Order: sequence, then C-alpha cells, then structure tokens
Amino acid sequence: MNTGPLSVSEVIESRKVSAYQYMVVVLCGLVLFIDGFDTQAISYIIPLLAKDWHIAPKLLGPIFSSTLIGLMVGYLFVSPLSDKYGHKRVMIIATFLFGVFTIATVLATNITELMALRFITGVGLGAAAPSAIGLTGEYSPQRLRATFVLAIYCGFSLGFVVAGFVAGELLPRFGWTSLLWVGGVAPVLLSLLLLLMLPESIAYLARSKTRKDELIAVVRRISPALQIDRNTAFMEAQGDAKRAAISNLFKHGRNSGTLLLWLVFFINLAVFYFMQSWLPTILTGLKYPLETVVWLTALPTIGGILAAFVVGPAMDRIGPYISIGILYVCGGLFMAFTAAMFTASLPVLMVAIFLAGFCVSGGQKSVIALAAVFYPTEIRSTGVGWALGIGRLGGIAGPSVVGLLISAHWTPTEIFYGGGSMILFAGCCIFLMGRLYRRNGKANTGQDADDLSTPATAEPQLK
Repeated sequence: MNTGPLSVSEVIESRKVSAYQYMVVVLCGLVLFIDGFDTQAISYIIPLLAKDWHIAPKLLGPIFSSTLIGLMVGYLFVSPLSDKYGHKRVMIIATFLFGVFTIATVLATNITELMALRFITGVGLGAAAPSAIGLTGEYSPQRLRATFVLAIYCGFSLGFVVAGFVAGELLPRFGWTSLLWVGGVAPVLLSLLLLLMLPESIAYLARSKTRKDELIAVVRRISPALQIDRNTAFMEAQGDAKRAAISNLFKHGRNSGTLLLWLVFFINLAVFYFMQSWLPTILTGLKYPLETVVWLTALPTIGGILAAFVVGPAMDRIGPYISIGILYVCGGLFMAFTAAMFTASLPVLMVAIFLAGFCVSGGQKSVIALAAVFYPTEIRSTGVGWALGIGRLGGIAGPSVVGLLISAHWTPTEIFYGGGSMILFAGCCIFLMGRLYRRNGKANTGQDADDLSTPATAEPQLK
C-alpha cells in the first residue's frame, strides 16, 4: 500500500495511456467540434437572415464582431476561472451556455437582440476551448501531450467543415433557424454527457478537501493495479492555490516565452484569417468559377487538419520548438510559392495553396499545443486562453489590413509575399523560444510543463 506522497502526473507518465484517458480526449474533442460548428454556422446564417430582415450590408459587420468580442471575453477573462474552479465545471457551464443562447437566437426579433445573444454565445464558445485543452493536457503523458492537443483541436476545424455541409442540407429546406437549432441542441446534450462521463481536473481534485474519494476513483481508472486508499497523500495537493492570476504567466522565467507566444499567435491567426477571408475574393477576381473557389478556399483548412497528424508526433519526439519552427519556415516559403503561382495552371495553384495551408493552419494548431506544454498544469487554461485571445486580435486585424492593402492597389502576389514574410518572422520567434527554454536540445520528459517554461541554465543545443 502506498503511504507516501503520490504524484498522479508520474503515474500518468509511467504507464500506457488507458481507455479512460482516451475517453477524456474524445470528450474534449467533441467540445471543440461543437465549438467550431457553432463558430462557423453564423457565417452561413447571416446572409439569409439579412435577406429576411432587410438588414443593410453595413450592419452585418457589427453582428459578426459581437461574436468575436464575446470570444475574446471568454478567452481572456472566463477561461482563467477554469484553473481555479476546475476544467470540468467551466467546460460544462460554457458548453451549456453557448448551446442555450444559440437556441435563444431563434427568438431574436431585432439586430440589438441578435448582437446581444451572439455576444453571450461567443463568451461561452471562448471559455469552453481553453478548458478542453487544459483538461486534455492534464490527462495526457508529456510524451503524447502535443499529439493529443493537436488531435482535439482538429475537432474545431472539422466543426468548421461539417457546418458547411449541414448548412447546405438544412438551409434551403428549413430556413436559417434550422441551423441554429442543430447548433444549440447539440451542445446542450453534450453538456449532459460531460456531466455524466467527464472527470474533473486532477490538480483541482487534489486541492479540494472534500473530493478525495473522487480523485482516488479517477486514479484507479487510470491505473487499476495501483494500491491507494484515503490515507494516500497526493503530491498535487501541495501546489500553490493561487491559480488563475494573469501575472503568473510572467513568473518563474515565463515572461519572454509568454510574450513570444502571444506574438506568434497574433501573426499566425492574422495570416490564417486573411487567407480564409480574402482568398474567395482574390480567386474570383482571377476569373475562377465559384465551384473552384470553394474548393481552393477549403484547402488551407484541410491541410491544417492533415498537418496535425505529422506535426503532433514530431513535437512529441523531437520537441516543439524545432518542429514548429521548421513548419513556419516552410510556411513562409510556400506562401511565396503561392504568390508566384496565381497565374499558373489550376493543379499547381491547388498544390501551392494546400501546402501553404498545411503550414499556416497547421501552425495555428501547433502553437496551441505548444502553449499547452509550455505552461504548467495550474495555469494551463489561463495561458492557452490568453494566447488565443491575443491571437483573436490578429484574426481581426489580418483581414482588415489586407483590405487596406487591396485598396492601395497591392496585387495578390505582393500580399502573399507579405504574409509569407510574417510567417517566417513567426518561425524566428519560435526558434528564439527554443534558444531560451530548451535544455540539451530537448525538454526533459516525465515531468510537468515547467521543463519547457523554465529558462535554460546551460547553453542549449538545438537539433
């Protein structure tokens, strides 16, 4: 019988991944899938709603912005509560919240009500994702943490894609409210499933004085052969109780890493959303038919999903800094390749856009995984949430800047060259993080994320 302090993290590191842990990953992936579905669904609903309500085009921007502002509030100010009050609790409340208010949007009668409902929906959407990423990271061994986080974030991209197919089937037959019903009922039902099946954060349970039995049950599900009882002391319970303070992102040598991460998130999402927002306009201006434009615009997202299956294992095997740095360098080169191929044949242009999307969209998912392994357990959700929030600012700024460049008569080629140079700069930031935080060419395994977020004391050796 184990009577000394037991580290659940060491238990997770020293054993094969159990079916129970895979269940946690799948449930968190479902949360992100529904999150992505609801985030994208409004893009298909608004044109039909504008026609029904006779909304002027100039008023559509604020409707979209209300959701984006809600997302930022969720990322920046609600997700840190997950580290303090438990990932499961915040995830269930957030998922239920954005489901209920998505359904409530059906009852909106004017633009003001619509914007208010979309804002609250956005808060729920923004709070759910960091909690899901934090919980996945906590139940994953460090050797597979990046792979699992990338895998669940693919759910977000799949939600984007599925929203389009469902919209194509439902909207012509049942109108714009039908997509809201699907996007609202699904998360409400999912929140009930999470309530029944999802375990709470291990660190949160260890800190709680009244939930030790629940923690013991979780550890037994992870490792049935482990002999523990109520007399077992858990090492996680000895951690700092001040979990959610934003200032913790800048303590213990994490200040440079946090600022570099924010910069990379900003750049990556700025370039990604400029591609998603302006590719249809650019390609239409180049006289491509609508069917071709749709497929070409979908290629970056498809490439990003496939990138997860390559980059995730690479991050776990050779380290995140080298893997993501190389990905961004290739992304800059492929953006330049795309810039030079706008006048080439369609198959060549498709390959170029796919490769650029593989690196840019794949880079977006990869830096989320990097944030999940960079920050230690007690502030992981806060770190991921703030990185996503800062990145969202880039997502807003990118398309706006490109609009100004187009107004200034920049060509698509020049714009993509500029985007490629920004992605190359993001790669330099990642390599700089590697220079600051890697030890002996590779972060130690079998320990918490502090291995990555503590500055190296010896000269690092980058592979």
